[in-house]
Amino acid sequence: MTIQAIPYIFMLGFLFGSTLVVSRFSVSGQFSPTNYIGLRLLIAASIHLLVYLFSSQRKFPKDPLLWRRAFLYGVVGTALPMTAIVTGLQYVSSGIASIMITLNPAVVAVLAHFTLDDERLTNRKILGVTLALGGAIQLALRGESGLPDISGSLIGYLLLTVAVIAGSGATIYARRYMRTFDSFDVASIRMGAAAVTVVPLTFIFVGFDFSQTEPIGYGGLLYASLVGTFSGLMLNFYITKHFSALASSSASYVIPIVATIGGALFLQEIITMWMILGMAIILIGITLLREPKAAALRARKTQKESSKIGIK
Repeated sequence: MTIQAIPYIFMLGFLFGSTLVVSRFSVSGQFSPTNYIGLRLLIAASIHLLVYLFSSQRKFPKDPLLWRRAFLYGVVGTALPMTAIVTGLQYVSSGIASIMITLNPAVVAVLAHFTLDDERLTNRKILGVTLALGGAIQLALRGESGLPDISGSLIGYLLLTVAVIAGSGATIYARRYMRTFDSFDVASIRMGAAAVTVVPLTFIFVGFDFSQTEPIGYGGLLYASLVGTFSGLMLNFYITKHFSALASSSASYVIPIVATIGGALFLQEIITMWMILGMAIILIGITLLREPKAAALRARKTQKESSKIGIK
């Protein structure tokens, strides 16, 4: 990872972290979670559509295989985790939510070990996963919610666990089946699939009620849609393409800091010693998941040699 990537990493962490704070504000009296999610996805999907309509450099994707895989990716990797996260923000603070979301690389490492040939767990990675999950379990067992009027927030932790597992599974799916597709086309179909999944279900089972929504609530919705959902994903793709996947995933270190401090400053959320300890343990674990470059190269060389021996 080069030093040129650092400003982009901090910006990505700020976009995602601040969006968590805005989302918690939005579901704390402005919108119901499903209304908020549906509208946010619909706005983001509409922006993608406008790019295809007015950009001469973009042609609407027609590959059936791309549509099938990206659609599933959108339902499992976007609609499900976003619904779980936003709903969970009714029970835990944006700081706690961001700390739990940081577990994503640890869960991906475990799933990758069983599904991808080139992503095996090493002793270093096992230690990292153990520390990361241990930090999260410590927070859950203590019932830390980060909110002054809620404790023992088991529902919030369960929803965030669902979000992390779904998002991690979608990451493995994308690595295995979607590496050859254009990233913007994937993101566009992904957003559209999530929108057409959430919006009709919301209309059928919940309905849309904006009687409690104030102008600031609509402003928060636009911020989350334009900044967190559309711009954040585009910046993530940019960092991955021009620097590395390691650089883009490094935003995981910035998101909890932004969300925790932002929640305390603007939403009167609580920061406890145990939250700081849990965050530190998780981040140390995530750091251990990233093997030194030399070790990673040696591991790949060993895997290739083992593969050749197996063929012979």
